[in-house]
Amino acid sequence: MSTVAEIRLWGRSIGAVALADGAATADFQYDRDFARSAIQVSPLMMPLSEQVYAFLPLSQETFHGLPGLLADSLPDRFGNALIDAWLATQGRPPESFNAVERLCYTGDRGMGALEFVPATGPGARQTDRIQIDQLVELASEILTNRHNLNVSFGDNRSEDALKDILKVGTSAGGARAKAVIAWNPTTSEVRSGQIRAGEGFEYWLLKFDGVSGNKDRELADPQGYGLIEYAYYRMATDAGIAMSACRIFAENDRRHFMTRRFERTENGGKLHMQSLCALAHYDFNLAGAYSYEQALLAIRQLGLPMSAIEEQFRRMVFNIIARNQDDHVKNIAFLMDKTGQWSLSPAFDVTYSFQPSGKWTSSHQMTMNGKRDHFVLEDFRACAKSASMKRGRAEAILDAVRQTVCRWPDYADEAGIDPVRRDQIQRTLRLEPFGV
Repeated sequence: MSTVAEIRLWGRSIGAVALADGAATADFQYDRDFARSAIQVSPLMMPLSEQVYAFLPLSQETFHGLPGLLADSLPDRFGNALIDAWLATQGRPPESFNAVERLCYTGDRGMGALEFVPATGPGARQTDRIQIDQLVELASEILTNRHNLNVSFGDNRSEDALKDILKVGTSAGGARAKAVIAWNPTTSEVRSGQIRAGEGFEYWLLKFDGVSGNKDRELADPQGYGLIEYAYYRMATDAGIAMSACRIFAENDRRHFMTRRFERTENGGKLHMQSLCALAHYDFNLAGAYSYEQALLAIRQLGLPMSAIEEQFRRMVFNIIARNQDDHVKNIAFLMDKTGQWSLSPAFDVTYSFQPSGKWTSSHQMTMNGKRDHFVLEDFRACAKSASMKRGRAEAILDAVRQTVCRWPDYADEAGIDPVRRDQIQRTLRLEPFGV
């Protein structure tokens, strides 16, 4: 037997995916009518065709037997921990729930615009408000006990909180604990971001502060980590980088980082989104395997203008100078509207990420001119030349970004970051001009 799911985009069936019992790789085929359309949802690896697509060589750890188009919609570390907690309440081990079932669990709640039928999972709880403090407590319990999920959800309060976090937390993407919320800036009321919340509400991602065991690959995030990301947001936008609006949500003694969803329109409509990992089948778990030059090439292959190339170059420069070394291929994304037009998404996950003794962020995840560290001016020039940028643009962007990052202490103080932590970060920034 096979597990089969239909894939929909803006209410239209675009194809189906099937994973046979015991198989390592799923088969995907576009709907015949959609295959004749001009809407290229995966133009680099799966152009419109009536053929059956399967990608056996792709990493199971990253793609789970699915093509990148679909694997991008799978829950990540935190989302999977939540699903595993729910499975435990159903008496099912995690390994019994395959990749296509996890897509169906996502249903119509994923990032971007792809939807998966039939939708599964627990039913929605009929409630308006989301209690952030309860979600933080439950997220900590689940992450702390994720390998021994003897967590009891028997009492009504815990059961309600579990239903809330399953709905708002499983589809948010990324390794760290976060939730998809609807937020009213006038009243500060928080509701589930998976339903139409009503007039006055906006759609945001909220990254939980103060969650035990909350980390990506290395050290757990200390409480107050969101303040650093907020200061970096202010610094990056002043450096000319396009980002969605961000803010801090204060709750008790915690400071949660919020960013407005850029794959949602003002009226709650959806935009199709693909990471560079999904679009080009680049494995984000392979540190140093892919380059910024390849990212710039993908931008050109999508037919985007030079302004998009320079925007991505500026983000690269900022990552290098400001030590955002968790700069893997899943942290670059593209958006497609209903006409099939692609664009570079706003920057996201822009924050300090440097662990000198760590396996991952001791160096950059992506290379630039073949290097992950010890950059010189000629490396930036070579990268710019590979993307056909005008002569002198690399130096101009470098100078502008450096001047902004030199003001890091001001951004840190404005955000309320502890002075000791502020100075620790300051000492590691690459603020000296790059030699030739």
